[in-house]
Amino acid sequence: MLNIILSMICILISVAFYTILERKILGYIQIRKGPNKVGFMGILQPISDAIKLFNKHLINPDISNFFISFITPSVSLLLAMMIIALIPFNNFCLFDNKHNILSFFIISSLSVYSILMIGWS
Repeated sequence: MLNIILSMICILISVAFYTILERKILGYIQIRKGPNKVGFMGILQPISDAIKLFNKHLINPDISNFFISFITPSVSLLLAMMIIALIPFNNFCLFDNKHNILSFFIISSLSVYSILMIGWS
């Protein structure tokens, strides 16, 4: 169980640094420096982005359903983690099943409903 949690955390951290890599490459393509203010050459930018994300204030209109608007991002993250569990790494799959491709399509089609729920809340 600990192995699964550690692999999920490593994947999430690598996504943050792939995002900074993408922003740097786009900056060089557009002949600008890209993010370079936080840390050495902008290497701490994902950490700064995460702090900024967690400090954001949730704005909830009075007529919206608070439970649905609060739960939907968690459902979306859960579905993304379930899709990551289907991907085999070094002949080791977290969720081993004969029907992995079918499971991938089912879970990825369910992610649309989380977007619809947040829009209708």
